[in-house]
Amino acid sequence: MTSIVKADRQDVKPILALQYTAYRSEAELLNNYAIPPLKQTESDVEKEYDAGTFLKAVDETGAIVGSVRAYQKGDTVYIGKLIVHPAHQRKGIGTALLREIESACLSQRYELFTSVRSLNNLRLYEKTGYVRFREQETDSGVRLVFLEKYPGKKKTAYP
Repeated sequence: MTSIVKADRQDVKPILALQYTAYRSEAELLNNYAIPPLKQTESDVEKEYDAGTFLKAVDETGAIVGSVRAYQKGDTVYIGKLIVHPAHQRKGIGTALLREIESACLSQRYELFTSVRSLNNLRLYEKTGYVRFREQETDSGVRLVFLEKYPGKKKTAYP
């Protein structure tokens, strides 16, 4: 049984290690091992921890098997680094983390992004009510799709 709780500051290091593990498959998909999640340092993640909300998913042994983080700016909560250990994927942990971060950070609008090639991520986000609203290419040539969600409102996708 997996439970989702607020992460503590001492969880930053194991969450970063999990981030490196989880984003390896994304790097392989993109054929780009210089993506920002693989270049983050412990200090970078500590700054994000101090500026926002971090949740962790822990298994019955207490091991961290997933995490998500968010911060609020104006009326929008920006959700990022929704990660689940590859051995624990497809068990509903990502969906549970996403729902829990929304509950922990109540807002009028949520926004997140992923690679256009990350079909599993896109399926998860769209299944939970997120709608694509724009795409953008990064300096490294990775095409990102941005998704948003307005709780209680129905919105159609961009063309």
